[in-house]
Amino acid sequence: MKQNKLSATFVKNTKSIGMHNDGGGLYLRVAVGGSKGWIFRYRDRGTGKLRDMGLGSARDIGLSEARDLATMQRKMLQDHRDPIAERKRERAELRATVGKALTFDEAAKLCHETKASEFRSNKHKNDWINSLTTHVSPFLGKLSVVDIEIAHVVKALKPIWEHKTETATRIRQRIETILSWAKASGYRTGDNPARWKDNLEHVLPKPSKIRKVTHYPALPWQEMGTFMADLRQREGMGARALEFAILTAARSGEVRLATWDEIDHDAKVWTVPGERMKAGSVHRVPLSNHAVAVLTSLPQFEDSPFVFPAVRGGPLSDMALSAVCRRMKINAVPHGFRSSFKDWARSSTAYPDEVSELALAHVNSDATRAAYARDELLPKRAKMMASWAKFCDTKPATGDVVPLKSWTMDKV
Repeated sequence: MKQNKLSATFVKNTKSIGMHNDGGGLYLRVAVGGSKGWIFRYRDRGTGKLRDMGLGSARDIGLSEARDLATMQRKMLQDHRDPIAERKRERAELRATVGKALTFDEAAKLCHETKASEFRSNKHKNDWINSLTTHVSPFLGKLSVVDIEIAHVVKALKPIWEHKTETATRIRQRIETILSWAKASGYRTGDNPARWKDNLEHVLPKPSKIRKVTHYPALPWQEMGTFMADLRQREGMGARALEFAILTAARSGEVRLATWDEIDHDAKVWTVPGERMKAGSVHRVPLSNHAVAVLTSLPQFEDSPFVFPAVRGGPLSDMALSAVCRRMKINAVPHGFRSSFKDWARSSTAYPDEVSELALAHVNSDATRAAYARDELLPKRAKMMASWAKFCDTKPATGDVVPLKSWTMDKV
């Protein structure tokens, strides 16, 4: 078979798209757009099919070097070795060698960078890596990903497994993700020691059996009228933020970071962006007349976008609303008023459970609620929030039973 058919001048100047044969299995491939690369073509001894093996770009590898590489591949074939299989083996060995030097902390950083676009917010992104730095790095940080076994994972998780079970569960999932990334990237082989099913489930207690559900202290819904009357007498941005949070059944963080451009005064809707929501999705909140009145009473500062700014600028701190509750000497925390709202909706209204669940922005876990969630039920939720505001504005007379029909829904 004639070889050395091409010339260096042809390789440099040709723009003819296609495969140009130099002989001995070596080809110059010119692609659409003008890029050029070297190909070694040979016939698989087992299947008889032609296979193409890339040797590199013609921009980096000259004709003489390409011919030397082709000669090496032909020698492999004479020794009954497959060139592509040999290359894969060499790369696997190289990755294994690199893997021995790749520590868990380094793998965590690389995996974190790979998943950067998946995080719903910067807070979630930072929490992901910080939780590993705090709880896992002291045990696994300097270990090679190749050497990590189930005993190492258990040692890292055990200190927090029973008293911080929810956190520990998330961290286990993150360790599993990192080790899966390391395997997919060629840095380790074998089973994932952080896998739960048929693995850690046999050496750690089941989370659902040990997780202690902590209920936030909440004010009984029957006492809301008296409490709100007292709250409205309190001055300060913290008191107004708490009042608004109660009237919207929102989380304190969503309220503290609310900005004026999220408020549609004409539609009476507050749109909370997904990055501030626990579920990661945009949440629209219908505003009752009482909630709008709170907003109307607030000053707007040119140098601050926040609805509830702190005295020194920026948003209110996460303790501002809690401090109001402490000063009022009630056994409740801001988040607990969401429970008060839910108890009111269940106990004294005819609104379907799905409506109050959507108001609370709870994640939908079944097909029925997911179907309700598609249109957000804003008209029904607007009626419900108006009823809730009216109820919160009603102080029960001593010794009398407050008629429920005044704040229940007229028609669902």
